[in-house]
Amino acid sequence: MNGELAPGVDLRGVNLIREWLDAEAGQGGDRDKQMMLRVLKITEEAGEVAEALHGALGGNPRKGHSHTWEDVEKELVDVAVTTLVALSTLNPEGWEKALGGRLQHLVGRIPGAGTEG
Repeated sequence: MNGELAPGVDLRGVNLIREWLDAEAGQGGDRDKQMMLRVLKITEEAGEVAEALHGALGGNPRKGHSHTWEDVEKELVDVAVTTLVALSTLNPEGWEKALGGRLQHLVGRIPGAGTEG
């Protein structure tokens, strides 16, 4: 990968976030604990997507339409970035290759999109 997921999306930011989190954890940070916390953070962010979606649909009569579709979009991006940070924590040197390989595999399973990988 050339560092871009899409035009204007520089994946090097994922490494910057991971490196900042690593520095905040300190040198004595337990790698397994940091990995666990970063994976758990994905679930927390997914809960925020659910909350925003519920609000965008007006699912709670007491709260009404408490969120917008832009809120849902923002929360989905937070899930994606948090997931990539967790992936880069697991595999700092090869996460982009793992992402690209898995995406290619999943696309390859779509009938007519390529060969199954």
